[in-house]
Amino acid sequence: MIDIGRVHHTGLTVRDLDRSVAFYRELLGCSVAMEQDKTGGYLAAIVGYPEASVRMAHLRAPAGELVIELFQYLDPVSIDTDLEPAKVGNAHLCFLLPDLDATYARLSAAGVDFFSPPIVIDTGANAGGKGLYLRDPDGITIELFEPAPTTEAGRTIFGT
Repeated sequence: MIDIGRVHHTGLTVRDLDRSVAFYRELLGCSVAMEQDKTGGYLAAIVGYPEASVRMAHLRAPAGELVIELFQYLDPVSIDTDLEPAKVGNAHLCFLLPDLDATYARLSAAGVDFFSPPIVIDTGANAGGKGLYLRDPDGITIELFEPAPTTEAGRTIFGT
């Protein structure tokens, strides 16, 4: 029997917590549920760094139950890495939205770094939808996805 429950949150390590919170709040519509600092104790044991010290925030996605947990490591100092979709272990967040073109225009005006403009999905389970990837201020990949109105089965399938 599998005893794993629902997903509670997705954690992302960021360089500057204030900058990242502003990006997710102001541009993607997330709300701040909690911010705190943690040093040592249980956190250090969980993450495997004996002197771990972080600033952290929990953000709620604009719709649904997903919590995005942002960590800014103070100790040890954050380590930069190339975040590319083809790299094993690289992850991305996907936000659903009703009008990708309008959101693309708004975010473009704000200077967001996109992989491409909106792309129409022309084959497969999500044909008729639109999607794109963008990078947050730390290079973390975010997908924006506008589902097709319905599938042949009369339901929407999420994610490209």
